[in-house]
Amino acid sequence: MHQDLILHFLKATSQNQDIYPLLIKHLNKLDNSFASELRKFASSTFASQPAKAVGIAKIFVKFSYFIKQLEQGNRAINLEIAIAGYESALTVITRENLLPEWSGIQEALVDTYQQRQNILSEMISELKENTFQNNTKINDLTKQFEQDKQQSHELKAQLLETIESQKQPKLEIDLQPIVSAIQEAKSSSQSFNTVILYDIENLIKGNHNPQFNFSLEEIIGKIKAYNLVNKIAGQYAYADWSNNRLKQIKPNIQKFGIETMQIFGFSNQKNAADIQLVIDAVELIHSKPWLQVFAIVSGDGGFSCLAKKLHEYRKIVIGCAYENHTNKLLPALCDYFVRLPDPIEQNQNEVNNSKFTVEKQQLINHQHQEVLNYLRNNEPYQSYLRQDGIAFPAVHNIFLQQISGFDYRELGFKQFKLFLNSIIKGTEFKIVKSGSNHTIAKLKIT
Repeated sequence: MHQDLILHFLKATSQNQDIYPLLIKHLNKLDNSFASELRKFASSTFASQPAKAVGIAKIFVKFSYFIKQLEQGNRAINLEIAIAGYESALTVITRENLLPEWSGIQEALVDTYQQRQNILSEMISELKENTFQNNTKINDLTKQFEQDKQQSHELKAQLLETIESQKQPKLEIDLQPIVSAIQEAKSSSQSFNTVILYDIENLIKGNHNPQFNFSLEEIIGKIKAYNLVNKIAGQYAYADWSNNRLKQIKPNIQKFGIETMQIFGFSNQKNAADIQLVIDAVELIHSKPWLQVFAIVSGDGGFSCLAKKLHEYRKIVIGCAYENHTNKLLPALCDYFVRLPDPIEQNQNEVNNSKFTVEKQQLINHQHQEVLNYLRNNEPYQSYLRQDGIAFPAVHNIFLQQISGFDYRELGFKQFKLFLNSIIKGTEFKIVKSGSNHTIAKLKIT
């Protein structure tokens, strides 16, 4: 079954189809065995078609890039499949025969390993809430982390060897945060006594015309300001995250380590998220008894009953909502209440137009041109640009390295290619297609 699906994915990739709907349709088949099957398929295909092996390998690279970006499904499995694709391609694309492509794949592979290490670090951090019950799982994750760490060091050594020979700046991978997370996972978790539950629909004041005038950083800061709050054990945000209008808030949700809880609306009944939030809160009372402080970010009066139930179990309740958009009963039933400034109403056009000020847009454009200058003036990129060009994955990685928090989608572009087209207008840079089927997009100077 996997063999047919792999062939289907690669065919769609080679024909430049939008592969994300196809991947989402088959999310249930992207399991632990898929990466292994992908390696077997690559090995047999390269062996049976040696004359076309390089062209097919480039399709594997392109497919790996797409699945690496896939946010749906299991991110760890998605990255494992991407790693399998990149490493399979490197069996035929070598430093000796295709140096630019090899270098780009190596950089993408190092970045993929590091992303998976970050996921493992987050999983390990969550396990420290219940260390005694999860020792076996921590040991397994630690073993996998050490294997990934060793593989990352080996890849880094190979890449540094090439970079040094080309007099390229050294690539530094900071593994200290992950090592610290493993060490902390073995310590007591009793100081993590607080959980924050966000009713996103209440914060944005409805899904039809969402408002994003609140600051998550401010909300978290005000909750932490109470002396009874030690450390935050978990944060959960309830909403229909498949709604495209919520894409604007997702980067901040991820920035503060808030877990998104997917709620699908049924016939536009707005209490679906409220019900799930209450169910999870009651479950946390029993599954994690060390949690003493429950912060509810919502002004809905329906949460008054939840506050009463939490008090029955001797829990402290902190409410948080807009000053003039809060049910009168809720603050009275909370032990503490954070009052947020009322949001300034804006229509959707004003929200969209205010996303980027003129000054901010000028700063962003300046940063992008600085990256182009970096490529134009530094080896080996300077030579690659004037010869065969640099593949998109490698260019994308350079933007990520040079600009902190870079995300072309936040700038309004659905594809990296569209973003590049925008910033290279009027310059000597061009986008070209190469490969046996002209499917590999590259940046080049002509």
